[in-house]
Amino acid sequence: MAVKSEFDQAIDSDQNVLQKHVAFFDRNKDGVVYPWETFQGFRAIGSGILLSSFAAVFINVGLSGKTRPGKKFPNLLFPIEIQNINLAKHGSDSGVYDTHGRFVTSKFEEIFHKYARTNSDALTSEELDKFIKGNREPKDYGGWIGGLSEWKILYYLAKDKNGLLSKETIRAVYDGSLFEKMAQEKLAKKEAHK
Repeated sequence: MAVKSEFDQAIDSDQNVLQKHVAFFDRNKDGVVYPWETFQGFRAIGSGILLSSFAAVFINVGLSGKTRPGKKFPNLLFPIEIQNINLAKHGSDSGVYDTHGRFVTSKFEEIFHKYARTNSDALTSEELDKFIKGNREPKDYGGWIGGLSEWKILYYLAKDKNGLLSKETIRAVYDGSLFEKMAQEKLAKKEAHK
């Protein structure tokens, strides 16, 4: 029997791929991500204090209300409910997650078919910019900001030594396995320096 990749395992679990993407940041595994957990998750993958703080505020304030359908009053702790994360999907995105949070392979492959010119399995910074602009929907300013922020942070944290964001890395961010890998690499480096 063939060994399943992390991506295939994510697809086979009870969570959809978008939920898996977010689950890493649920540090206490209670199904809810609070800003301090977002902060801790970003620190765990190697982000500095400033970026981690910005991400915690930006992500939780932006997504909390959307993942809490039917709630009349905002929760000032800004929780993100993982089971409803598909409701927080913003416009001007790649379409790789469908409205139910499932992975759409054709949309994923389309990214590289349309924008990867230097290397067919990676994006340069310039190609990433063209990709982000190519997904913009008219007057969807919130979606523009969301998409730009997500992709620029990913590029900053996960580009390789040649300045490329690989297809494998992008696929891994969609299913959340990249975050686990980055956290393990950070821990390994910390242990090696002891």
